[in-house]
Amino acid sequence: MKKTYKIEVDCANCANLMEAATNKIEGIKSATVNFMTQKMIVEFEDGQEHGSVMKEVLKVCKKVEPDCEIEI
Repeated sequence: MKKTYKIEVDCANCANLMEAATNKIEGIKSATVNFMTQKMIVEFEDGQEHGSVMKEVLKVCKKVEPDCEIEI
């Protein structure tokens, strides 16, 4: 299942780092962060609880950019 989230990211490099970190999370099939549109597209693996996976995504994104916000 694919879902799109609004994300606040300050630079293209941070967006790339967030994308790489997100793709390593268990339960994520693929993730793309677009700095220009301020959106994150996440494809979840089958049977994953989206809410708990996205909490982990927010956690790793905040390591890259502490003031990052994702509208979950």
